[in-house]
Amino acid sequence: MRVLALLALVAAGLGVAVAAVLSAKPDWYLRTRYPLKYEAIVEGHAHNYRLEPSLLAAVIFQESKFDARAGSKAGAIGLMQLTPPTARGIALRTGGTKFQLSDLYDPELNVRYGAWYLRHLLDAFDGDVRKALAAYNGGRGNVERGVVFAETREYVERVLTARDAYRKAYPQLRR
Repeated sequence: MRVLALLALVAAGLGVAVAAVLSAKPDWYLRTRYPLKYEAIVEGHAHNYRLEPSLLAAVIFQESKFDARAGSKAGAIGLMQLTPPTARGIALRTGGTKFQLSDLYDPELNVRYGAWYLRHLLDAFDGDVRKALAAYNGGRGNVERGVVFAETREYVERVLTARDAYRKAYPQLRR
């Protein structure tokens, strides 16, 4: 009987310890939950477009989980889930003349276009990160009209949570 009581006590102690580790979310846990791929690309384009690297990584995580081949039912492609018309417009605005659909599968180009677009939205909304993220997800026109869908509000919260996790887990991304 004492052995069973002792085992129960040890098991309870382990449960408390595991719960404490998970609630504290140490860096190793966050790095497992929020992986970082293409770090040099993320940092480079964050710097080029005056973005917080953790924010850019969080958008990529939320959009594609860092899967360069990701696609959506809406036709969005790549790491930052850009639609071809949006990407074509960005390519033209940034000096590109020969945009091809396959460009969106290239992590370098996809993140460059997505970072440009995120900076463009931040500038359009006077640096308001929440509005810029809502526009990235739900469309600029909807945000300008004050229409923000529940799905978009959840998206914004998930990106901001991921940004905070990337800040903690990857201190090298901090400016």
